[in-house]
Amino acid sequence: MWFTEGVDAHDGEGLRTVGSRLNWLRAGVLGANDGIVSVAGIVIGVAGATADRSTILISGVAGLVAGAFSMAGGEYTSVSTQRDTEATLVEAERRELEENPDEAEDELAENLERRGLSAHTARRAARELSEEDPLGAHARVEFGLDPDDLTNPWHAAISSFISFTCGALLPLLAITLLPDGIRVIGCAIAVVAALALTGYTSALLGGAPRAPAMLRITAVGAVTMIVTYAVGSAFDVAI
Repeated sequence: MWFTEGVDAHDGEGLRTVGSRLNWLRAGVLGANDGIVSVAGIVIGVAGATADRSTILISGVAGLVAGAFSMAGGEYTSVSTQRDTEATLVEAERRELEENPDEAEDELAENLERRGLSAHTARRAARELSEEDPLGAHARVEFGLDPDDLTNPWHAAISSFISFTCGALLPLLAITLLPDGIRVIGCAIAVVAALALTGYTSALLGGAPRAPAMLRITAVGAVTMIVTYAVGSAFDVAI
């Protein structure tokens, strides 16, 4: 079909695919960032209270597991709600096509006309799209949805779980593997460097200025570690 092949299939679907992949990648980077900051705050705070390596390790592992499941659960719940909304919109469009196909075609033509097509071209495109795949055409043009490929909450949950875990492993390994004398400062340096990298990456993917993004996230991480270390030191425990 001239319209779907020339415009919708290549431009619309291609842009949606690229945008979706960038969104997932950006979400993964942010999940890793959360893992770094959360577990760094825990292990640095515990290190402020005790020098016992096993206590620090157990606390960090507990924080990693709890954080990963919390992130995954939150993403699953949020994206499930989004999927329910998408399914509701698609079902409403399906009913409209069954009950008022002519009116639905008029709406599709109006949407295409608002996107820059002439009235004649929009009407022709709407008619041809409706003949081939009416539900898919209406859902994509009006809502930006593919009825056969709605948002998957399991994908979001698993992605968040993995990205958080990967990020959390860095401060956990740094604080437990480094020698006692440089344990805390070495972990802090590793965390700041990792946060600078995630800040740069997220800004790059989002097309935002790199320096402010890196500064913000490293400042958040540094403040988190300073505060938690101070709190841990206030409860200094000799083991």
